[in-house]
Amino acid sequence: MSKILKVKNVNDYGHYLGHADLHPWVSVINYAEVSPIRHSLNNYSVYGLFLRDDANVALDYGRGKYDYHKGTLLCVAPGQVGGKEDNGEQVSITGWALLFHPDLLHSFPLEKHIKEYSFFDYRVNEALHMTDEEHDILVSLMRQIQDELFKKPDELQNTILVGYIELMLNFCQRFYNRQFLTRKVENSDILVRFDHLLRDYFEDKLQLTLGLPSVQYCADKLCLSPNYFGDVIKKTTGDTASNHIRRFIIRLAKNGLAAGETVSQVSDRLGFEYPQHFSRMFKKQEGITPSEYCQQLHT
Repeated sequence: MSKILKVKNVNDYGHYLGHADLHPWVSVINYAEVSPIRHSLNNYSVYGLFLRDDANVALDYGRGKYDYHKGTLLCVAPGQVGGKEDNGEQVSITGWALLFHPDLLHSFPLEKHIKEYSFFDYRVNEALHMTDEEHDILVSLMRQIQDELFKKPDELQNTILVGYIELMLNFCQRFYNRQFLTRKVENSDILVRFDHLLRDYFEDKLQLTLGLPSVQYCADKLCLSPNYFGDVIKKTTGDTASNHIRRFIIRLAKNGLAAGETVSQVSDRLGFEYPQHFSRMFKKQEGITPSEYCQQLHT
C-alpha cells in the first residue's frame, strides 16, 4: 500500500521536511535550507507552488527544445495527489515552495476567483518552464512573503500575504501565456491532432455509442489535462475547445443537409439524443434553424 503524506495543513509538509512554520495558513520553504530530504507522495488539502531548480521534467516538447534551465514551477490545489513515494532515499534539491491553506482566503476576493487560475490543474508534463528573469521574479516574491512571515503578526498581515500570493499567481499566468506563445509549433500540432481526432471519431461512428465528443475525451486522447488542453486551444484559435467541437459538428451537419438528409437523419447520424437538441445547437451557432438553413440552400 502506498505511503501517502496527508498535507491537511501547511505545517504537515513543513514538519515532514524539518521546517518550522511561522503562520498557520502560509508556509514558504527554501529547499536549500532543509535539503537533503526524503521523497513524499502528498495528498493536498492546501494550495502549493513548487519552484524546483532541479526538477527532472523533460524540456523537449513537440518539435521544439526550450532553454529554460532555471527550473520548473508545478502548482497543486486541494484534492490533488502529487510527488513521489518515500523509498528511504535522501535527495539534495534546490528551489522554493509556497503552501497556503484555503482558509487564508476567506473574505478576500481571491477566494472566489482562484479557480480561474487553470494551471492548478495542469499535469507535471505541462509545468511552467521559466526563463531566468521569470525565475528571479518568483524567487523575489517568495523571499518577500518569507520576510513578512518573520514579522510580528498584526491586523494587516493576512491582507499583505494574500496580496503577495495573488501577485505571484498573476505573474504565473503571464509566464504561462508567454510559454503558450513560444510553443506555437507544439500548439498548432495539438490543434491538427485535435481536428484529426474529431474526424476519426465520427468516421468510426463513436458518436452512436459514446454520444457527442467531449473536451474531457479529446484531452485524454491527446494525453493532456482538460485545463491545459482548453487553454492551448483558446490561445491558438481564440475560441474554447467546446466551441471548436461544436463548430466541427455543425460543419458535418451542413454537409449532410446540403446532401439531402433530413434534420432528423442528420441528428441521428451525428449522435444527438433528440432532434431538438441538434436544432438548438445549430441555431445557437448559426443564428437560424436547420430547416431555415435548408430553405436557404434552395432559394
